[in-house]
Amino acid sequence: MNKFAHFLSNYRGAIAAWLLIALLVHLGFSFGVDRDVIAFVVVLVGILGQAFAALIAWIGLVPVVGPIVAQVLSLPFIWILNGVGYLVSIVAIKRGYSKEVLNYRVITVTLLVGITIGYILGKLI
Repeated sequence: MNKFAHFLSNYRGAIAAWLLIALLVHLGFSFGVDRDVIAFVVVLVGILGQAFAALIAWIGLVPVVGPIVAQVLSLPFIWILNGVGYLVSIVAIKRGYSKEVLNYRVITVTLLVGITIGYILGKLI
């Protein structure tokens, strides 16, 4: 069995989940479904189909940089920082600080990307 067929047989559930996610998102936006409902369905299908774990595994398949990026994305610090950011965003939006939340989220994403790039460069150098 060649490598491509082996890859497809190992990840057929995750590939089907990603195709289903793409189809549901497209249909949801086409029919004007609420974004919260679309997000819930994406998370549900992604978790049940193990699509998110497969995405990290696929990123890890990229030579040289892939394993390092997969390692950074699986760090608990990244998950905690992002989760706290979302919780603070929810509270701040409810109190009327929507412009500040946008600035905060941009800074948080920039920090996470910077940590990832710094970690990759540190491992490569």
